[in-house]
Amino acid sequence: MEIKDVLNEIVNTRKMPSNAHLADLAQATTGDMPLFRKTWSQIEPGLRFQILARLEELAQDNIEFDFDVVFISCLRDLDPRVRKQAIESLWENEDIGLIDVYTRILSADPAVEVQAAAAIALGKYVMLVEMMEIDARYGDSLRKTLLGVFHDKAKDIEVRRRALEAISPMTQPAVQEAIRQAYDSRDERLTVSAVYSMGRTCNEAWLPVLYKELGNPDAEIRYEAAGALGEIGSQDSIQRLVGLLEDDDVDVRQAAIQAIGEIGGAEAKQCLAKLVDDPNAAVREAALEAITFLREQEELNIW
Repeated sequence: MEIKDVLNEIVNTRKMPSNAHLADLAQATTGDMPLFRKTWSQIEPGLRFQILARLEELAQDNIEFDFDVVFISCLRDLDPRVRKQAIESLWENEDIGLIDVYTRILSADPAVEVQAAAAIALGKYVMLVEMMEIDARYGDSLRKTLLGVFHDKAKDIEVRRRALEAISPMTQPAVQEAIRQAYDSRDERLTVSAVYSMGRTCNEAWLPVLYKELGNPDAEIRYEAAGALGEIGSQDSIQRLVGLLEDDDVDVRQAAIQAIGEIGGAEAKQCLAKLVDDPNAAVREAALEAITFLREQEELNIW
C-alpha cells in the first residue's frame, strides 16, 4: 500500500489500521513528508499518538522496519504526547544531527514532558562521547546545554533532574559538583536523581554516600542506591546489598538482586543461589535473571 493510501485510510476510518498497512509507512522517504504532514494533521491527536506507539512496537519486533523518517517528522507535531513519543521512538537513532534538534526542543518546547524527553535523549549522545564513538567536541556543547538546564531554576524540576541524569556519565568536575548540589538540595526528586546519577558516573568516590542511602526510609532512594551500586560494580558492595534482600519493598529487593548479578564474582553467585527457592515469586524470578546475566557475562569474559 502506498503512503498516501495508508494515511487516507486512517483519515477516512478514524481507526487504527492493520499492522500490515502500518508497516508500509516504513517505505516513507523525506520526499513523502510534505504530503505526510498535510494528511497527518487531519488525524485526531489521540490516534496519532497511538499510531506512533504502534510503529515503535513494530520496529522493535522487526529490524527491517525503519520508521525514523516518520518519527522525525512528528517531532514538530502540535500534540505534546506525539512529540514526546516521537523522541522516545528515536532512541536507537544515533544521528548526530539530532543533537541540535533535541537541544532546541529542550530550550523551547512549551511542554515540560517533551523537554524532559529531549534531555533524556541527549544523554544517549553523552554516552557516545564518553565511549569515544562520536567526536569529543560534541561533549562540550552537551555539557554546557545540560548543566545549563540543571542550574536554571526557572526550569521545571522534572526537566532539571533529567538533564542531570543525562550528563552524569561525563567525567568532569562540574558534573560531579552538580550531582552533589542535587543531592544536598531539599527537593526529593532531585535527591533521587542525584543518587541515580552517582551510579552513572561509575565513580567509587560515591560509595560511602550510596551505602548510607541503602538505609534511607524512602524506598525509591533505596531502590536507586542499589541500582547505582550495581553500575559502579565494586565487590565491596555485595555485602551491603545483601542487607536489602529482606527489604519490605519487593522492588528494592529486586534492585538489590539485579545489582549483585551485575557486580558478579563468586560471592555474588552464592548470594543469588540462595534466592532461587525464595517464597516470593518476584524475588525468585529476579534471582534467576541475575544468575543468567552473570553467566552470560562470564562467557564473554567480562570479569
